[in-house]
Amino acid sequence: MSRLPLAAAICLAMASPAVAQDAGQNPASNPAPGPLEKTKTLSAVTVTAQKREENLQKVPISLQVLDTDKLQELHVQNFNDYVKYLPSVSYQTYGPGFALIYMRGVASGGDGNHSGSMPSVGVYLDEQPITTIQGPLDVHMYDIARVESLSGPQGTLYGASAEAGAIRIITNKPDPSGFAASYSAGVNSVDHGGVGYTAEGMVNIPMSSNAAIRLVGWDEHDAGYINNEVGSRTFPTSGITVSNAKGCSNPPSLVCTGQAKKDYNDVDIQGGRLALKYNINDDWSISPTVMGQHTITNGNFASDPQVGSLALTHYYPDYANDRWVQAALTVEGKIGNFDLTYAYSHLTRSQEEDNDYSDYSFWYDTIAHYGAYIQDNAGNLINPSQYIQAHNHYTKQSHELRIASPADERLRVVGGVFFQRQVHEIQQDYLINGLANSLSVPGWPNTLWLTQQERVDRDEALFGELSYDFIPETLIGTVGGRWFHTNNSLKGFYGFSAGFSPTSTYGVAGCTSSNPFHGAPCMDFDKATKETDSLGKANLTWQISPDKMIYGTWSQGFRPGGINRRGSLPPYKSDFLTNYELGWKTTWFDHRLSYNGAVFREKWKDFQFSILGANGLTEIRNAGQARINGIEQDVNWAATYNLQIGAGMAYYDAKLTQDYCGFTDTSGNPISNCPAGSINPITGAVVTGPLAPKGTRLPVTPKLKYNLNARYTTNIGDYEVFGQVAVVHVGERSSDLRVFANDLVGNMPAYTTADFSAGAKYHGMSLDLYVNNAFDKRGQLFRYTECAAATCAAHNVVPGYPDGQVYTVMNQPRTVGIRFSQEF
Repeated sequence: MSRLPLAAAICLAMASPAVAQDAGQNPASNPAPGPLEKTKTLSAVTVTAQKREENLQKVPISLQVLDTDKLQELHVQNFNDYVKYLPSVSYQTYGPGFALIYMRGVASGGDGNHSGSMPSVGVYLDEQPITTIQGPLDVHMYDIARVESLSGPQGTLYGASAEAGAIRIITNKPDPSGFAASYSAGVNSVDHGGVGYTAEGMVNIPMSSNAAIRLVGWDEHDAGYINNEVGSRTFPTSGITVSNAKGCSNPPSLVCTGQAKKDYNDVDIQGGRLALKYNINDDWSISPTVMGQHTITNGNFASDPQVGSLALTHYYPDYANDRWVQAALTVEGKIGNFDLTYAYSHLTRSQEEDNDYSDYSFWYDTIAHYGAYIQDNAGNLINPSQYIQAHNHYTKQSHELRIASPADERLRVVGGVFFQRQVHEIQQDYLINGLANSLSVPGWPNTLWLTQQERVDRDEALFGELSYDFIPETLIGTVGGRWFHTNNSLKGFYGFSAGFSPTSTYGVAGCTSSNPFHGAPCMDFDKATKETDSLGKANLTWQISPDKMIYGTWSQGFRPGGINRRGSLPPYKSDFLTNYELGWKTTWFDHRLSYNGAVFREKWKDFQFSILGANGLTEIRNAGQARINGIEQDVNWAATYNLQIGAGMAYYDAKLTQDYCGFTDTSGNPISNCPAGSINPITGAVVTGPLAPKGTRLPVTPKLKYNLNARYTTNIGDYEVFGQVAVVHVGERSSDLRVFANDLVGNMPAYTTADFSAGAKYHGMSLDLYVNNAFDKRGQLFRYTECAAATCAAHNVVPGYPDGQVYTVMNQPRTVGIRFSQEF
């Protein structure tokens, strides 16, 4: 069974479910008497990946598309659902709204911290960027026109947010031509867990012949399936035992937190979208949109293998309250025969989190007797368990003004200006109940450590692309460029009280003044970094025939540098990605089969690498260079009038081309020659050799990822009946670039899942029965530790933890559901 998907995918030349199918019929060419043979062809799919409307098969980009029908057929509701059908995309996730996305193997791992690197993949909702430091918005996928996945650097048109690629979620727009409405309701049951439901609806209301409003709403409950099992741990320094059981008597040496619960990682999501379109005249239109979502996540989506395959033991609350509102305005019009577009967006996002952080306390107490410093006001040792109460508030504003010449001219140009500013207000409160006042951050009772910072990331750019038909509609050349200026700053307070760490260069002991900062005792940190540079692109496309095209592309992308909040470290620099690509777009057999693909080599220079350093502080350093070779292919086949087949494949060979030493020189330049005995110029320490030698595989991304789906539809009377199967395979992945750390944390093994569905449609109504992850495979999505791997993942150091304490985020277990939908 595990070999069947691969064999079938190879036979189909590999592909992604990209193109919608046309229900039209063509007469048979045989003039002999008898019934006509019914055939089905692939319809043209319109995309806007290059900032203008184009046929997917004419766009010289490795581009995968999931359209409205495919999103519905695959029961796509959220990020996890659609990304598994995009072969070029890999990711790590802590839960809804906390995904770290990578494309084409451009991954170093470890990103996502509030003081970490900017993402290397941009996610857009229509024209608006929706990527924040800790992940993009997890948009509920209802009434969505399509998802476009653009592989490779998109630096010319999309800038800093799209170093390795971009994902665009395109919503359905208000339509003044007529009334329309739809709704959907479903219920599902998760194996080893509970019951969930989804209710969603849309109404499109014309207000006049040139204006319409579109209202969309949804309410979703996702069942939990992770158990917080009853357990206890004893801290060796104090002898105090902590239990998560409910109702224990709490003698002096036993602390009970009452957090144990079955199926505790349930999720509730409510949201809506209000969009208006007003056609001022034949040339100008205005489209304001407001979209918001509220997600409450209980529990943790990881499991501890030493507790169970879908279980862990946590002692303090795990909880997230994620609220966001995205307001956007798009104005489209013409100046002469040029198209003018202005896009504005304003995002406000607030995340409130509670996290159990007691693993950090336990492992440092066991290895370094950390608990000896945790006392109450009387000087008695107390339970040293830490837990975090955090608040992250984002405001993100962007403006883009661009102009495009007529698409049917021999010489075409698109260009514009872009501005973006993101402010991230960070509060991380690390608490210990009963902590002495002298050990607490002043003004913050029980707070051992406080992070109160403000991060501002600014990006300004001028961009443009020029295309010229050397031979009309046959040989097309394109050149493009982007000039950019970035300005990134980080300031505020982070650290301990002076009583806990009296000689520290940060925290209260490192305060440079007594002026409070956003409620913190002072500002002990204020740094900024600026950069101005440019990117380029060149493309040559040969349209061999109306249905067959090949192209060659050279393109660049970048990710801005930033500030390390550990003051002894220099800022980290921008990293750059250069792409060399040869691709093809072809259609065969009277538009019944499409076969697209690309082969490429990418060179990644000075890439940013994040690790957890001392005291759990994220440290970002530039590494040397890496190289990614790869191939991406997609096929869509209307095999018969009744049967449609699609598949997708991506294969990547991503490796270091220089040693990764783990440190830089005093100017922040990565050092890539560090044999045993070399000196770290930052710390003066003698090193034992590179942390990852040349040839080490880059983490997170599998060498091979593919998917295969087939859908059979037939008519029985007035009913359209269908059956569908979708298979996804993800290859083995490493967890960490560093060889020793990866040995501790471990690789994520390959896995294959299969989804089945069947149903019927009748006069606008449809009923679907589906089974996702039908064989209940435990696919590993992410492996991590709560503190540095050398501490929390230490082998054979702590009794009961032979492999340390490594958490694994799994895919959702087998889910059986039913959904009823109706369109008006």
